[in-house]
Amino acid sequence: MALILNLETATEVCSVALSQNGELLSVKESASGYTHSENITVFIDEVIKEAGVSLNDLDAVAVSKGPGSYTGLRIGVSTAKGLCFALEKPLLAVNTLLSLANNFLTLNADAFGQHRDMHRLDLKPQTSNLLCPMLDARRMEVYCAVYDSELNEVESTAAIIIEENSFEKILKSNPVYFFGNGAMKCKPVIKHSNAIFVDDVYTSATSMISLSEKLFAEKKFEDTAYFEPFYLKDFVAGKAKEN
Repeated sequence: MALILNLETATEVCSVALSQNGELLSVKESASGYTHSENITVFIDEVIKEAGVSLNDLDAVAVSKGPGSYTGLRIGVSTAKGLCFALEKPLLAVNTLLSLANNFLTLNADAFGQHRDMHRLDLKPQTSNLLCPMLDARRMEVYCAVYDSELNEVESTAAIIIEENSFEKILKSNPVYFFGNGAMKCKPVIKHSNAIFVDDVYTSATSMISLSEKLFAEKKFEDTAYFEPFYLKDFVAGKAKEN
């Protein structure tokens, strides 16, 4: 059981959540675009003050490690590592897609037999449901993975270009729920009857809580000095536009 600061900056959402023993104490977040560098330290200060604790009281800092936005990931990981070095606390790293899938299950608890806070959608209550969180990687490429309803990995994290026959094999036998900021652009392409696209599922530090608590309990700490974000793809700088 631990007091953990959770940082999520892998997408357009900047989110900071403080948890204790796997329960949310305080959260601050904004989805107003990539303003992470301006918001993250302010949000950290606010959740700490709201909970009535100090940074020194933390047992660990958890960060959403990617895949996702290069800049967003760098900001989140740099902040997390700075805190861990300064406070001499361990670093935890949560896969962003796994956290997004966890958020989907939280939002749709009844349909998947989960005892969680709910925001209900009309989903098929089948044990064969698969979850495919997707993050936008520009054009028709997405970062994605596939999990079952217990968050066991069915297909590992990958960067793929979406085509008409994408996920054809698993769609033959399973309803697959696609969600995240990369999913909607895939809807006109993937037209299988088992493909269900769900809006309004976003990354949030709150969905990291149960995952970071589990990592802490299992002592799965990162090497703070050498840890790097899970970029998945090499960074390619764009050419500056001429005036």
